[in-house]
Amino acid sequence: MADAKHRAAAVPLAASGSGWQLVWGVLLIVSGVLAILMPGIAALATALIFAWLLIFGGAFEIVHAVQTRTKDGFSWKLASGVLTLVLGIAILVVPVAGVASLALMVGAFLLAGGVTRTMLAFRLKPHSGWGWILFDGLLSIAVAILIAIGWPQSSLAFIGLLTGFSLIATGVWRIVLRNHPLV
Repeated sequence: MADAKHRAAAVPLAASGSGWQLVWGVLLIVSGVLAILMPGIAALATALIFAWLLIFGGAFEIVHAVQTRTKDGFSWKLASGVLTLVLGIAILVVPVAGVASLALMVGAFLLAGGVTRTMLAFRLKPHSGWGWILFDGLLSIAVAILIAIGWPQSSLAFIGLLTGFSLIATGVWRIVLRNHPLV
């Protein structure tokens, strides 16, 4: 009898998918914590996944270029595919250099975004909430400076920690919004 009640209560949860959202969220959080505890391994895993994405993307670009070789831009399509493939192979062969490159790109992105948001904040200064935009901009600039100061030595730790925090944040929203109709 108790087993029938348990099954009846579990059906709506499983049917809605929120049970799987909960499991997925917990797994993401656990993975994120492990990434934070082992940032070097997480950074290398991130670089290797990125490398394989580039390799597959480059291969598909080359195939597409060959299939459309009679149309305009064949050489450019082929060159783009070859460059993407070579970059993926280079990161796969020397993943630490890939991690350092990723850290540098993230730092450049944070710096550019931080400067832009800081300028936006001063443009919006009389309006409510401008301080949050300023905080975001200045924080982004500060993190970019920290990346630049520690680059390339801190690249493994930075990318690993960034991966871990991202996994945790994704896991949390999966759990919090598991019953939301759009998720």
